[in-house]
Amino acid sequence: MTNFNDFGLAEPILRALTEENYSTPTPIQAQTIPFALQGRDIVGIAQTGTGKTASFALPILNHLMKMRMRPAQKACRVLVLSPTRELSGQIADSFRAYGRHIRPMAIELAIGGVPINRQVRGMARGVEVLVATPGRLLDLVNQRAVNLQQVEILVLDEADRMLDMGFIRDIRKVVAMLPKQRQTLFFSATMPGEIAKLAGEMLNDPASVSVTPESTTVERITQSVILTDRASKPGLLVDMLKTETVDRVLVFTRTKHGADKVVNQLEKSGFAAAAIHGNKSQNQRERVLAQFRDGSLRILIATDIAARGIDVDGISHVVNYDLPNIPESYVHRIGRTARAGRDGVAISFCDHEENAFLRDIERTIRIKIPSTDKRTGGPRAAAEPAGRHHANGRNGESRHRGRGGNGQSRGHQNGGQRNGQGHGGQGQGQQERPQRAKGQHSGQPSGGRQPAAAVGAAAGNGQGKDIGGMKFMQRGQNRPRSHAPR
Repeated sequence: MTNFNDFGLAEPILRALTEENYSTPTPIQAQTIPFALQGRDIVGIAQTGTGKTASFALPILNHLMKMRMRPAQKACRVLVLSPTRELSGQIADSFRAYGRHIRPMAIELAIGGVPINRQVRGMARGVEVLVATPGRLLDLVNQRAVNLQQVEILVLDEADRMLDMGFIRDIRKVVAMLPKQRQTLFFSATMPGEIAKLAGEMLNDPASVSVTPESTTVERITQSVILTDRASKPGLLVDMLKTETVDRVLVFTRTKHGADKVVNQLEKSGFAAAAIHGNKSQNQRERVLAQFRDGSLRILIATDIAARGIDVDGISHVVNYDLPNIPESYVHRIGRTARAGRDGVAISFCDHEENAFLRDIERTIRIKIPSTDKRTGGPRAAAEPAGRHHANGRNGESRHRGRGGNGQSRGHQNGGQRNGQGHGGQGQGQQERPQRAKGQHSGQPSGGRQPAAAVGAAAGNGQGKDIGGMKFMQRGQNRPRSHAPR
């Protein structure tokens, strides 16, 4: 399909797409929309930035347009689950934009960080579409403010991040409340074993679709590493902001405390910056993101979990102030730049305790990232370990207390940040907690993530490794991106 008119979508939807200046579908849209319009279950491997939201929102709106019926009180006809408040808000906004000419079309957002009574009132008369985070949805169900017995279509977005954040048990609770006769659209950037098992439980004879962002996305990112001492990182960041031509820069830290500390250091140096993380209220996060989108704020500091769902064009630089201890997180981070056909820059600061993380990243993406040595006292041995490094390439074993259990537990956390005393030294501040993960650990076996091909979907052609839905390849011809909805 080369044009949205080819799908047979209802005229009010096509009119909204025209007003949004969308004409050519992205690969994920071209593959997904026809199957969704047929009522098929779908398992889709796609990363944020591929146009995934429109690939399920457009056929859902078309279904609601053709099958008009009034939802029952406290019920919803479509349920969309996503891992974070920001991503949920963007999905709801997309439904409102594409469905602006469909009346009536009640769309409700149920997320934490805002008063629940407002959402209870919003659900009282029933809605066509409910977009929710798992924790807040279960809160509403427990208050008997939501009835899930009339759900016709379920969308599970970014399922792998749900696993990272400890939401899988909540997902299973929700699915158990839904009608067995329904359409299910299941999307994930990667397909680790637990997610493949969940998909098998939820889906009925699904159509498999898989796309990677165009290889030029990575080809247009200039990656580099600065080897440094931890104490020198604040000065390096200031120097970079003074010397680089920066439009918008997204700076990643491993902890919430670290994000706030970077903001304070930048403000002392005369740079306006703000942070988003789990300790910020929803209003604070929305205000900061709005400023970042409109350009009034050019420097945003974020943790991995809080940054999930940030879909902002025009990010010229990504800075890994702290290297992630999970290689796939590096791929997700740098994919925030070089969007919409633009070039981007990814700069990583690596102190000696992060050397092992850097080796894991380079081994995973099969690229040797160019480095500059700015360590005090000259170069050190490249093999210097990051504390006691596990064979699986993750940080040393750390102790953490489960929120719902007794005693100490040891485990690998695949999502979020470390907290406490590890074998390699003192942990970096507070752990980024999920919105709802009582009594759970979000770890997985030390083998790490499985490639998306675990569900048999082809992930594109060419040489290189497919990580998190992103293809790392040799530089080739740059290809223009079609202008299509996210």
